This record gives sequence, structure tokens and C-alpha cells, in this order.
Amino acid sequence: MSSIRDIRTDYTKGTLSPGDLSDCPGDQLRLWIEEADKCGIVDANAFTLSTMSTAGYPSGRVVLAREVDANGVVFYTNKQSAKGGELSGLSKAGATFFWSALQRQVRLTGKVIEISDEESDRYFASRPRASQIGAHASDQSREISSREELELKLSNLEAQFDGVDKIPRPKHWGGFRISLEEVEFWQGRASRLHDRVKYIKVGEGWKKVILQP
Repeated sequence: MSSIRDIRTDYTKGTLSPGDLSDCPGDQLRLWIEEADKCGIVDANAFTLSTMSTAGYPSGRVVLAREVDANGVVFYTNKQSAKGGELSGLSKAGATFFWSALQRQVRLTGKVIEISDEESDRYFASRPRASQIGAHASDQSREISSREELELKLSNLEAQFDGVDKIPRPKHWGGFRISLEEVEFWQGRASRLHDRVKYIKVGEGWKKVILQP
């Protein structure tokens, strides 16, 4: 087995310049997600959500984007989880998308707001039934004595909702939107001389600048 320090890939699958990118970073991000999905990348909408704990430590975990547009990136979670508390406390976050097969990355930072109950209700209703019940079963991020305890709770909820056509959304479960404040698009290049283009807000629009690799 190779040493970790000997694992290397020379990136040669594409190039990137400001002229290649849409005027709006949200539009461009959505396009790259769609291209990744068409290429067969599993969970092409997955990204690393970065938050800050109350102790001042950065924290990251992978979640799924469910909406991407000019207003930002929307995802859903248990708001009583560790990430939910950190999002509510600081109201700022970062997101990093990476598609290894395309040798592409997008990083963004922005302010975080909770989306409306109506939007959360609509998305919750679109989820598979098992995922809806799972949202009720898990007290996300809290300690549990065993896996069997969770499975017993899930079984009891399945019995409780048996015959119920529309499972209600838990009040502690819903969506957040990360606004687009700074967004950087990255395309891997040979010899680590990567292409990097950053969007910077200028009034109601955006300016694109090239960053050194």
C-alpha cells in the first residue's frame, strides 16, 4: 500500500476563465451540479457545511443541497442538532462542493436564515415516507444507549403513523438558506497550477476576479 504522502493526481480534465462562467454564481453552481449529475456522480448535490461551535472550533459535515439559485443554497436538517444550534447561534456558514471525477470545486460563504414553515412543509411532504418517520425518530446529535433504542423508537412511530396518509413535519425540522456573499469556482490543472475564479459582490451584481493557485 502506498504511503499517504505518495498519493498524487495531476489534474488535466478542464480549464476555467471568467468568460466561461455565468454572471450569477448561483446559476453557475446549479449548472455545475447538473453537469456532475449527468456524469453519473453519486449525490452530485452533496456539500460540506462548515459552521463554528460556541467554543470557537470549526465544524464540518456533508449535507445535501435541495435548492440552488441566485438567493443561495437551501438544505434541510434537524434544527435541534449540533449544526442547527451552531447555525442559529452565529447565522453564518460556509459550503464546499467537490466533484473529484470532474476535478472541480466550489467554495462559498454567506449569512444563514431559516426558510419559511410553508417551504419546509412542502419539502417535507416530498420526502420518502421512511425518511419522514426517521425525522421524528432521531434526536439528532444526542447520545443514545444503543442502536436498538433507536430502532425501537422507530418501530413505535411506524405503528403510530400506520394508516396516516400525511405525516406532519416535526416542528424542530426544517430548512436553512446560505446566502451568496463570496463564491469561488476552482478547476484543477496540471502541476497544481489550478484555475480559480472568485465572484465578489458589486452593488446588485457581481465582479469576477482570477486568483492565483
